[in-house]
Amino acid sequence: MSFLDALILGIIQGLTEFLPVSSSGHLVLAETILKMKQPGITLELLVHLGTLLSVMIYFRSQIFRLVKSLFVREMAAERRILLLLVIGTIPAGLAGVLLKDFFESTFSNPVETSIELIITGGILFLPRLVKAGSAGLSLPTVIWMGIGQAISILPGISRSGSTIVAGLLAGVKPAEAAEFSFLLSIPAIAGAIILGIPDMADVAPELIMPYALAAVVSFIFGLIAVYWVLNAVKRGKFEYFAYYCFAIGLFGLYLFL
Repeated sequence: MSFLDALILGIIQGLTEFLPVSSSGHLVLAETILKMKQPGITLELLVHLGTLLSVMIYFRSQIFRLVKSLFVREMAAERRILLLLVIGTIPAGLAGVLLKDFFESTFSNPVETSIELIITGGILFLPRLVKAGSAGLSLPTVIWMGIGQAISILPGISRSGSTIVAGLLAGVKPAEAAEFSFLLSIPAIAGAIILGIPDMADVAPELIMPYALAAVVSFIFGLIAVYWVLNAVKRGKFEYFAYYCFAIGLFGLYLFL
């Protein structure tokens, strides 16, 4: 892998991790089209580490308050959010552990990924069928968002798209659903990285620097994407990303079928 390859993949991962268009799906298609598919999933894990850091930087004040609430009795509201994050993470955690081999195998199938991108486009249209809600987070809505996150382990299903849409369909306010979705990504991405640590030991020495570049670039562009998505959700433009998912999914089918 060249430094140019690493730069391209880092940009793709950074922009698409939080945009509701599936970063993993884009990585599968990009690596296949550009013929730079790497063995194992180390590269995917490292660029996800970059986007993990970007969302943690953006939400640093909220994260600080959530951690602080563990030691301050009066911060009950923050502890409730922390508990909901734990509950929302359980579906994806169980799916990741129990179906790890199955999910990893899907990262080598560009046709499957293209179909899943089209499905993501359909998911993004669903909020148009319901009136915007005004409710806050609750146990049922968080469980639905957690199930959406579990499904999004498939490479063509957008994590942010499926979790935010699940929240919107459950009646959660758009801005609150989007913010909780991003916070929910932190333990999910961190868990995937931890599970993949044993695979990272097998990286060839000549790939270390390109992989590091990809991670740094994904961090920078991931931060840009967080601002972009939150702004799009607040302005009610979320479903516009569906057209892009349809286009890229059909393009993938055209190339690989």
